[in-house]
Amino acid sequence: MGSQEVTNWQGRNVTVAGLGVSGIPAAKVLHGLGAVVTVVNDGDDDRARAQAAELEALGVTVRLGDGATLPEGTDLVVTAPGWQPGKPLFAAAEAAGVPVWGDVELAWRLRDLDGREPAPWLAVTGTNGKTTTVQMLASILKAAGLRTAAVGNIGVSLLDAVLGEEKYDVLAVELSSYQLHWAPSLRAHSAVVLNLAPDHLDWHGSMEAYAADKGRVYEGNRVACVYNVADKATEDLVREADVEEGCRAIGFTLGAPGPSQLGVVDGILVDRAFVENRQKNAQELAEVSDVRPPAPHNIANALAAAALARAYGVPARAVRDGLRDFTPDAHRIAHIADVDEVAYVDDSKATNTHAAEASLAAYESIVWIAGGLAKGATFDELVAKSAKRLRGAVLIGADRGLIREALARHAPEVPVVDLDRTDTGAMLAAVQEAKGLAEPGDTVLLAPACASMDMFANYNKRGDAFAEAVRELGA
Repeated sequence: MGSQEVTNWQGRNVTVAGLGVSGIPAAKVLHGLGAVVTVVNDGDDDRARAQAAELEALGVTVRLGDGATLPEGTDLVVTAPGWQPGKPLFAAAEAAGVPVWGDVELAWRLRDLDGREPAPWLAVTGTNGKTTTVQMLASILKAAGLRTAAVGNIGVSLLDAVLGEEKYDVLAVELSSYQLHWAPSLRAHSAVVLNLAPDHLDWHGSMEAYAADKGRVYEGNRVACVYNVADKATEDLVREADVEEGCRAIGFTLGAPGPSQLGVVDGILVDRAFVENRQKNAQELAEVSDVRPPAPHNIANALAAAALARAYGVPARAVRDGLRDFTPDAHRIAHIADVDEVAYVDDSKATNTHAAEASLAAYESIVWIAGGLAKGATFDELVAKSAKRLRGAVLIGADRGLIREALARHAPEVPVVDLDRTDTGAMLAAVQEAKGLAEPGDTVLLAPACASMDMFANYNKRGDAFAEAVRELGA
């Protein structure tokens, strides 16, 4: 099904793989366009049955507990991003010559459905920092007076954004590696890969495949491919990308920027990319203190957001105003309270080692609360890099032993409290133990480097438990 055929959906047999946040909107949109839609779904629980009933009332066919079989006569498969490429359904589609699109690909193909000039996409991907960066970007674009929204993997449907009644000037789009894998036609105005570290390798099969899917965000870029100077792998992806004539490679760095880069000089975020005579000139954008919190990795996020906004033509003043207006989400380096001259900080969102390393780098003297589900991660590199900052460590969760062993190897002088419990009440005990290890001027930092599902429903609940425990300390 090529792009020239997409204008006529009437009678097309489309299989939607998966219910949920992307599958249900896709099924409704395609049905509304006249396609004959069949939804296949692995699960057959109460929630899935309720969702199926809603779709069946519209005239959509739903097959629960049957995520492996390709319905006969299928012209196109539209998949939820989380479905792994190795599933039998996709092998059957490939054998039958049936294309597979993700929800992002579908949104991209439908973005000019009403005949108007569609809003360009400024795309953000990377292992860590995507959501914060895309929210910063949207804030900057709004400060410039542009109609925009932060959409995509951030939880706001791209289909709703491109087909809804509200018309945007430009979209700030967060994209996961899963979404990029299934989006072969995407061509952004400008895009950034913030960083690359091993993640989701069970889904992609290898680090090389994961990096290649991230790199898809640069394909066909028109104006700027933004990369992280400190992460050579992101620059390599730019070099490998097939972009439009005139598209520029733009770096961001926490150091002084060279030509065609954004960076930091004497506490000022500066632009040497989108200025006249960039060999000699630089444009002040904002102060480091305008970034909240001003942790190194968050300053990097701000520079990446600023680079995409500047690529779109946003004035320098809007960068400053947008960063000042931005409020970070909960559980991302959130300062909870100071108790007895010790700061308590919640970074429950640091669910992998790369995110935890960035979080630990933001403070000088830390009592670290860590642990949970490791998802196959190892902790030697993280501990070795962070050892000099650690006053102590309190370990919780199912895989805390892996962190304990890494601490014994690389930071044997750091006192460790190993809490042999995985109930939710363990967080109160962990905070109390951390208080006992901390001294005035220290930071007690929840940066688990692990997923939360062994003890909590999600990282939000884990962060909430930490905040509640800190409040009990100060009561």
